[in-house]
Amino acid sequence: MTENKYWTSAPDRIMRGSMGLCHLTVFEPPFNIDARNYPPQDPAQARAFAESLEDIEEVLEDLGPRSVQTPLPSAVRADLDVVHVAAWGSMVGIADPAFATDGNDEPLRLAAKALRERFPDARIVGRVAYHGGMEHTEDIVWLPNGAMFHASGWPGGEPFVVTGDPNAVIASLGLKGWMLDNAGVDLDEEANEVEWARLAGLALGHSDPWGWEQLQTTAFRVRHSEDAVRDMEGLYFI
Repeated sequence: MTENKYWTSAPDRIMRGSMGLCHLTVFEPPFNIDARNYPPQDPAQARAFAESLEDIEEVLEDLGPRSVQTPLPSAVRADLDVVHVAAWGSMVGIADPAFATDGNDEPLRLAAKALRERFPDARIVGRVAYHGGMEHTEDIVWLPNGAMFHASGWPGGEPFVVTGDPNAVIASLGLKGWMLDNAGVDLDEEANEVEWARLAGLALGHSDPWGWEQLQTTAFRVRHSEDAVRDMEGLYFI
């Protein structure tokens, strides 16, 4: 089996578009840990988590540590085989270009659904932005009690679709009005104007690891599934 088994594009083909946030996080209790107090990154646990995901068939190479603030590479096709994965005790997460979309599918939601079944006591939080002329975002929060929201579309434009109940998520998290105000989240705005990624961030609160330069992930070169490769080829090259 070769690294580019499912790709039809050459490894050095220039990509179209780029990724902003591309994170999916599994946060198990306790939910009050300050991200700065997480244990060191566990590369072995991170690798096992990556290999357990449906859109990854195999980890091919360990590329070493990366700061959580290091963006995924996004210049040529071979970059799409690189994921950043982390395991800090009760928090595991992955940044994967296969989560990006332009609205033709919902890869983040599908991945979150699979993780919801595997980790019933966890908060599942995903935030993805794809830049391809315009920006497309997909954000999701799924709580242990079943409260969830999923928001996907073109900020400032249409179509933009929200499913689930954002207010139920807010109530379940015990978020106060001033917390929403400080985050710039106003659910009275039109759906395509709401800062959904910021609301998703509030589900992690002070435990959100993705903004701390000193926290590390591990970069892996992987073989994505055939379905994931097909979707990425359509998104990044056609």
